[in-house]
Amino acid sequence: MITFTEEAKQEIQRLLEQQEQDDLLLRIAVAGRGPQGFQYDMAFVAAEDAREDDVELAVGPFTAVVDPRSAKTLEGTSVDFLDEPHRRGFQVDNPNKEWGDPVTDAVQEVIDTSINPGVGMHGGFVSLLGVRDGTAYIRFGGGCQGCGMVDVTLREGVVTQIREQVPEIQDVVDTTDHTAGTNPYYAE
Repeated sequence: MITFTEEAKQEIQRLLEQQEQDDLLLRIAVAGRGPQGFQYDMAFVAAEDAREDDVELAVGPFTAVVDPRSAKTLEGTSVDFLDEPHRRGFQVDNPNKEWGDPVTDAVQEVIDTSINPGVGMHGGFVSLLGVRDGTAYIRFGGGCQGCGMVDVTLREGVVTQIREQVPEIQDVVDTTDHTAGTNPYYAE
């Protein structure tokens, strides 16, 4: 399912050793899909917090658990750790380019071709977190997070375009924490 390079294994093990708690697992999930592709959550969780339906992977010195909704999207993925002068951090190489569901793919297409080019002119972007039961879950980022006009953008732009172009969608839910930061578009 997911492979880890030796560099990634070593860095994860190093980070695990810095934790003040034993018996931790590495939890991996697809958090959404933004302008540059899939976005990932990687975090340590206590073993007792692993979910019954998580996919468990023994990865040498540690155990990883994969969110079951993310498992299909992470199939064939490799995780590397880069330690270069201008690039330091985990790099995820995921061969899966689509969500795998025609409705979700259609919503992503609307975001990529109709919504993000417009909000991008103001330094913002919209990420699709997923689609469930006719509802699209999105998150605003960049200049859109905390912007005073985000309600108008959501109501008159995002919701309208998605519902017009993907009739299977009845609702669009904004999951953004707009209180983080102070109007980031006008950051000092």
